[in-house]
Amino acid sequence: MPTVKYKPTTPARRNMSVPSFEEITKFSPEKSLIVTKKKHAGRNSYGRITVRHRGGGNKVKYRIIDFKRQNANANTVVGIEYDPNRTAYIALLQDTEGTKSYIIAPEGLKAGDVVYSSAEADIKPGNTLPIANIPVGTVINNIELYPGKGAQLVRSAGAMAQLISKENGVAQVRLPSGEVRYIRLECKATIGQVGNVEHDTVKVGKAGKTRHKGIRPTVRGSVMNPCDHPHGGGEGKSPVGRPGPVTPWGKPALGYKTRNKKARTDKFIVKRRNAK
Repeated sequence: MPTVKYKPTTPARRNMSVPSFEEITKFSPEKSLIVTKKKHAGRNSYGRITVRHRGGGNKVKYRIIDFKRQNANANTVVGIEYDPNRTAYIALLQDTEGTKSYIIAPEGLKAGDVVYSSAEADIKPGNTLPIANIPVGTVINNIELYPGKGAQLVRSAGAMAQLISKENGVAQVRLPSGEVRYIRLECKATIGQVGNVEHDTVKVGKAGKTRHKGIRPTVRGSVMNPCDHPHGGGEGKSPVGRPGPVTPWGKPALGYKTRNKKARTDKFIVKRRNAK
């Protein structure tokens, strides 16, 4: 997916680039597969802000994605659509009985293609199979962690994992982060790389595009008062006054590991993403 660059007619346009949307073939969502998406502005069920700098943004409807892929019928791709809720594009499928569903569109999938979800499916982009039936070395996406729960891993634009080996009822999969992880052979995965590969090359260009996504400005701690942030206070530009930068609540902000040291899923991790 190439990007479109503009002439610098305004300061915002100078460095802005946008997707060309060449892959998009369907421009309105399937009404039976959309639901209202309520805004929470970063607040939890108690009304307290748990994620800062959220609020506003464009009104969007949520597209119901079929992450379980339990329909074994032949599904024809009706079209490729834009989804405001994720970085990847989505594909609308329709089976022989007229049932429609959305899936994450892999790279190379186009309108008119037929995809399957079964153990006997061919190894081609868009088909979903148990990992036990996928050859070693295949590029995969939308991977289940628990059989039947639905895809949880490798779902964002341009992401892909690789199947490294299979033995003793588990497979070793290299994730996009570089982490190598054990995944059960009964878990399903989709063949190919997630589409919209050049998503990370898009330049926002102006503050307004971030506000449209519902993200509000972030203020630096060093320009706050001491009562608001540990970095605040001092005359003019001042150092943080600590061995390293910290969060507004005093926790280290760089390199501080937040993962539980007794996490039960540690046994499934073969190699850490930051292992030397």
